[in-house]
Amino acid sequence: MSAHHPYADLPDSRFWRAGVVEADRLAWHDLYCPKFPVTAQTEIATAGSCFAQHIGRALAGAGVVPLNGEPAPASMHPQTAERFQYGLYSARYGNIYTARQFRELLDDAATGHVDDRLIWRARRRFFDALRPSVEPDGWISQAEVMAMRRDHLMRVQAVAESADVFVFTLGLTEAWIDTATGRTVPTAPGVIAGRYKPAQVRFHNYSYDEIMEDLAGIRDALQVARAGSKLLLTVSPVPLTATASGAHVLAATQLSKAILRAAAGDFADAHDDVDYFPSYEIVTTHASGEMAFAQNRRSVRPEMVARVMDVFLRAHGLEPSEQGPKPSFDASEPQDADEEDALVCEEALLDAMRE
Repeated sequence: MSAHHPYADLPDSRFWRAGVVEADRLAWHDLYCPKFPVTAQTEIATAGSCFAQHIGRALAGAGVVPLNGEPAPASMHPQTAERFQYGLYSARYGNIYTARQFRELLDDAATGHVDDRLIWRARRRFFDALRPSVEPDGWISQAEVMAMRRDHLMRVQAVAESADVFVFTLGLTEAWIDTATGRTVPTAPGVIAGRYKPAQVRFHNYSYDEIMEDLAGIRDALQVARAGSKLLLTVSPVPLTATASGAHVLAATQLSKAILRAAAGDFADAHDDVDYFPSYEIVTTHASGEMAFAQNRRSVRPEMVARVMDVFLRAHGLEPSEQGPKPSFDASEPQDADEEDALVCEEALLDAMRE
């Protein structure tokens, strides 16, 4: 039989047995081959859903300190700064769960657009509906919210103008849209602030085509802010806490992640300046044989997070921090099902509010 066929000369990584079963499933060699380098000199920015917080921490531990365009006041205690979400990402935008949310933020930053209709009230205080969790006690007036948002947008634009690489983690397809403005908000009113009124917001589940369009808008905005900038996409492996789609949460999660993974991969394949890092695959694959999630089946175990970031850092020739959790898995070790991994995550409130 002739050995000449399309699979004859492919490397081991293209075959399941050699590339997975017989491979080092901790190192995952050749799973990620970067399109462009990330070094200690790279000006890198981060944004995205809760899981994206791990990326910034791991980069900083490896000596690649992400941009911080909105630092905490020098006199602020570190615990207070954490509560007010300083240093969580490269600017104080909080979690950005959808591509549409990020696209709209970049557009606002470029134009300085602020809408006074996107302000929620709670406990006689005022909240920025586009980032309601960053000021946990709210602001004292609508004017203060507007002023702080203008300042925030200037800082976001400065980050976009400085970033060589912007890392964006896609988290959700499901979103709530403010009906008066058409803007996507990070959580429904009533979860953190505001009052839920059916006429005020509408539920929307973004499609593959919509996400591809939004990714194109994100790329264009970043290129306008800084010519030659790169976009690095990842998909969060963290399941949905709850769904408003009408489907079972398991089915809704699988659909959402499948759409995000397909869109991120296709968009990266179409552009030389866009890359995709398979954090989602490393965590969720059954082939690893390891426990990826805590007992709540949602929080990614610290050891798995460390393994994911090891793959990323070593692919770029960077050494992971020695202070991080070591990848040693023990299925018998109890895990706290109520822990959210010390991440700031509004979505987790949805489940907590049921109790």
